[in-house]
Amino acid sequence: MQSLNKKYKEEILPALQKQLIKKNVMQVPALNKVVLNMTTGEAVKNPKVLETMANELTQISGQKAVITKAKKSIANFKLREGMPLGVRVTLRRERMWAFLERLIHISIPKVRDFRGLSSKGFDGRGNYSMGLKEQIVFPEINYDKVDKIRGLSITICTTAENDADGRALLEALGMPLRKR
Repeated sequence: MQSLNKKYKEEILPALQKQLIKKNVMQVPALNKVVLNMTTGEAVKNPKVLETMANELTQISGQKAVITKAKKSIANFKLREGMPLGVRVTLRRERMWAFLERLIHISIPKVRDFRGLSSKGFDGRGNYSMGLKEQIVFPEINYDKVDKIRGLSITICTTAENDADGRALLEALGMPLRKR
């Protein structure tokens, strides 16, 4: 089976150029980066939780996770500015393509009661955000060693100028998006 990156360059790029009526290959939407993010309010009381979250996200992405901190203080949540809240990873190039391939072909089909990804995840500029309720859909996570089921958000950033172009790109890559 050929890699998703190779398939994009050889098959999807020329097909999208015709479909979207772009004169130049550089106008065809491409993938920029994929950002994975896990955040929990539990980290306020127990900072050790971040270590397990960071380890899981590192296993899923194949890249070391970075701890994110609160930007504002919120008294109701007992949250102060600068407190560690979550972890994130930004994937580019080969790691991005490898992750997307695993996401589309292995992880998303494992989701229970899956009926396709929502079309409402686009931001108006061709980028797509989705959330997974369980981190255990990834084959890298050992189910027996998971202390708590946590969700994660995945943002796929593209060079598309609008949602229609971004949607066309993701559908061509094989993302199972629901029909409007």
